Amino acid sequence: MAHTQIDKHLVTLTSPGSFAAEQYQGLRLTIERLRRNRPLQVIAVTSPAAGEGKTLTAINLAGALARGGDAPRVLLIDADLRRPAVARQLALDATNRGLTEVVEDSALNIAAVTQTLRPFNLSVIGAGNRSSAVHQVLHSPRLDVVLQQARQQYDFVVLDTPPLLPVFDSALLANAADGVLMVVAANQTPRKLLGEALNMLDSGKVLGLVFNRDAKPMFGYYDAYYKDYFPEQAVTGA
Repeated sequence: MAHTQIDKHLVTLTSPGSFAAEQYQGLRLTIERLRRNRPLQVIAVTSPAAGEGKTLTAINLAGALARGGDAPRVLLIDADLRRPAVARQLALDATNRGLTEVVEDSALNIAAVTQTLRPFNLSVIGAGNRSSAVHQVLHSPRLDVVLQQARQQYDFVVLDTPPLLPVFDSALLANAADGVLMVVAANQTPRKLLGEALNMLDSGKVLGLVFNRDAKPMFGYYDAYYKDYFPEQAVTGA
C-alpha cells in the first residue's frame, strides 16, 4: 500500500518521524504506562459529537501502537457502523466483508474479514456491509465472541466508535472495551456537551481526553527549537 494512497493526516503511517506523529507516540507511551497497572488491551475511541477527529485519532493511535517495541500485533476495527470511514481513509476496499458480517454469521471468524495494511504492522476490520439494524449488530452476543477472538490474536485492539451523543452505539461498545479515549475538538466542543458525554461512560474506563485541532502546537516555538529533532517534517512540511 503506497503512502500516497493514504490520507496524509494519518501521520503515524505516512510521516512517522514528524512532530505530529510524535504526539501520538506520546499517547502510545501513556497507554503502555497505564497498562502496567490494569488490563488495557481493547481501547475504544469516541467523541461527544461528530466531526471532532475521533477516526483520525483512532487510526493514528493504532499506527503508533504498531510501532511499539517487540512488534506488537495491532487490530483496528471500524465499529462506527452508521458512518464508517476507516477503510476510505486507509485506501482499503470498503466493500469487503467486515465487522457486520462476522457478527451476523457465526460461521465466520475474524481472519475471514481482516485486511492487512502493508507495509505496516497493522490489521484492519472495516465496518462491512450492514443489512440489519445497527442495534441488532451491537446487541448480538456474537459481538463479545468476535472481540474475544481479537483479544486472543492481538496485543492491542483499537475500536473506532460513533460519537456518544447522537446515538447510543458508543456507550454499548464502551462496555466491551477496557478503556475509552474521548476526542475533543480544542476550543470548539462545548463544556456542557463534553460533560453529558462523559456522564454516559463508566468513569473508571475513561483513560483521558485527546485534544484535537489545537490552534497552538504543544511547544510554542517549534520552528526555532525543535526542528532538528524532526528532520522529516522539515523536509515534507507535514
